Amino acid sequence: MKKVIIVGAGISGLTAGIYALQSGFDVTIYESHTIPGGASTSWRRKGYLFEGGMHWLTGSSPKTPLNKLWREVGALDDGVHVYNRDPFFEFEYNGQTVGIYRDLDKLRQHFLEISPEDEKEIINLCKDIKKFTKIDMPILDIRGVRVKKMSSVSLSALFGMLPALSRLSFYRNQTAKEFSQRFKSPLLQLFIQEIAGSDNSAIAMAVTIATFVSGDGGYPEGGSLSMANRMAKCFETLGGTIQYGKSVSKVLVQNNIACGVIINGEQIPADAVIVTQDTLVAIDTLFDSPIREPWAEEMRRNTKPVLNTFISIGVEADLSDIPENVTFVPDEPFICGGITESAVQINNYSGYKGYAPKGCSAITSVILGDSYEYWKACKENGTYEAEKQKLAETFIRILARKYPQTDGKVAIWDVATPLTYERYLHSYKGSWMSMMGKGSKMKNYPSKPESIQNVYFAGQRLMGPGGLPAAAGTGRKAAQLLCKDTDTVFQGNI
Repeated sequence: MKKVIIVGAGISGLTAGIYALQSGFDVTIYESHTIPGGASTSWRRKGYLFEGGMHWLTGSSPKTPLNKLWREVGALDDGVHVYNRDPFFEFEYNGQTVGIYRDLDKLRQHFLEISPEDEKEIINLCKDIKKFTKIDMPILDIRGVRVKKMSSVSLSALFGMLPALSRLSFYRNQTAKEFSQRFKSPLLQLFIQEIAGSDNSAIAMAVTIATFVSGDGGYPEGGSLSMANRMAKCFETLGGTIQYGKSVSKVLVQNNIACGVIINGEQIPADAVIVTQDTLVAIDTLFDSPIREPWAEEMRRNTKPVLNTFISIGVEADLSDIPENVTFVPDEPFICGGITESAVQINNYSGYKGYAPKGCSAITSVILGDSYEYWKACKENGTYEAEKQKLAETFIRILARKYPQTDGKVAIWDVATPLTYERYLHSYKGSWMSMMGKGSKMKNYPSKPESIQNVYFAGQRLMGPGGLPAAAGTGRKAAQLLCKDTDTVFQGNI
């Protein structure tokens, strides 16, 4: 039985570990944090649970191929309730509200009621959304690996995707902001920009809507940490070991062959190493010499990281009358990390069991934007904590003006900056995804270098733009590459 070390107990590390164990390897995961999950995590403060990672799960629907993968690795099972809120997302502007409904006919009618003058563009968008609902992330086997049961895509599924493929370039070659200008309604324009970011390719907006319309994109009960804990339990039940509080400083390489890792100066031998730390950081820091292969250089040049600042508050009030996911334009300037935000987004977990004390509510807000240098400067000049408090107080004040029932009821607040993510994830600038800008195509990077044997990479950075499906998919791929290189039968059964 060959010994495998995995760097990181995030979703990709747990996925790779589970499949490697099922295939007969001896696996140990070393995780620098005290809990599993990586970027997909949540935390408690004074009785409040703040969801810091997953806001929806692609593959939550049993109809999708990805759902089978999630079940194989213990992320989902028949006992896990999945919330499918409807509308999923709402945007408020000038007294009007627009939302993403899961029924396409209802969504179309909703848009038409808001802006009859945009009938042509609305109908065309809804036609394309229907096409995009046919796109599923396939779960395939790598070439040359021996498998217990082959994974494949049916011809009917392939043919079903063809109409969508013909429309990809139209959306890919313009930003969401540019696409929104096709509409006359200011409300629809802003709404389209807010769904997946105004500077991202419009394809991100269209596919996001299609995910919900297809019946996918639910939120598993308990959220990120519960899902990660289920996967960690699955891994340990299979005989794997997770050592927490152990940060890998180097991958040992002798004669161009990975042979272990170094932790706190101790050399720990292994027959293979799977690295799930942010690949962009790992290729520069985890080896005696940075990896300089063409794909690595391309990753360095072309990666545009997605960063955010995260605000969470505990409110001593039942906020079940507030939408679960809503974005609105504030009545005063809202500046985060030196960047003025045009809108404020909140996630309201008042309807979720266990997220707050009885009669109370947990609220979070994700503020996208590259504010890394701003927060780094604050850290260096000693104003970091004061600036976080100032941001929290401004957010709380804006929220109270919008929803007076929160005024004076905030029991606790917490702010995580890109520096927080960097500290916990060891990721590039604290980022957790890569941006898909105008003209960008889905980019997959190799999961193993040519210059070093017996080392494999997994994680969201390898498959743009990233996210949970990319983490799981690359973790499975790393395990298959390990099996191929050792002439081992891959035991995953999708």
